[in-house]
Amino acid sequence: MSITYLQHANAHILYEADQFCGIGQGAQAAQQLEPLFTTAYWQHQQAVIAKAPGRGESLFVTPQNIASDPNAQWVLRPYRRGGAIARVSQQRYWWSGVNATRAFREFRLTATLKERGLAVPQPVGACVWRAGLTYQAAFISARIAEAKPLAALLDSIDTATLEQTGRLIRDAHDLGLDHVDLNARNLLIDKRGKPWIIDLDRCRLRTRGRWQDANLQRLGRSLEKFAPQRGAALLDDIRRGYQETETPR
Repeated sequence: MSITYLQHANAHILYEADQFCGIGQGAQAAQQLEPLFTTAYWQHQQAVIAKAPGRGESLFVTPQNIASDPNAQWVLRPYRRGGAIARVSQQRYWWSGVNATRAFREFRLTATLKERGLAVPQPVGACVWRAGLTYQAAFISARIAEAKPLAALLDSIDTATLEQTGRLIRDAHDLGLDHVDLNARNLLIDKRGKPWIIDLDRCRLRTRGRWQDANLQRLGRSLEKFAPQRGAALLDDIRRGYQETETPR
């Protein structure tokens, strides 16, 4: 990967240069890239093809004449707060340095795991706008082609796919990934039945510990929510794949 950092005015941008075509250098590149991290840009270009549910309402967009891959589709996800603190500010976070921002941390973590062979989306870019002691941010990744959330497939999913999902989670844990929001919406299944892990916001790499089972328990609660009558059985199938001694990707 060719990861590049740019700063222009209050905007800090980290991006994977190989994903873009026709981008200049320095301040010119920053001026070209910054608008891509805003919802308004894609709406003005009439390039929004779908929206994903969630706190930040991610957009699926077609980056024509921007992406190096002419068939690319990207996902733009603004960062939004949840919980009680969202009543104070939904979009702003405390500034403690650009490398500590949620967007930059997620970008670098996703890039690291991608390079290590884990089934995660290709990171495209992250942008942080600083305003005094706070910042706002957005993240762009490649869309997994023809993939659906595990949550949307629970009525018809087969045991083999669930076991493969368990192997993927085991692969992630073997690499040290603590996915703090492992749920049935953050696991995708593509048209070939291959599972993917998405949304690594606030996640981190750790040594082995109790957090691994905590991830699975969180997933279990999510499965119970989306499939109340079958949640426990679905998790059993996932755990069966997770516990296999060999974990092929």
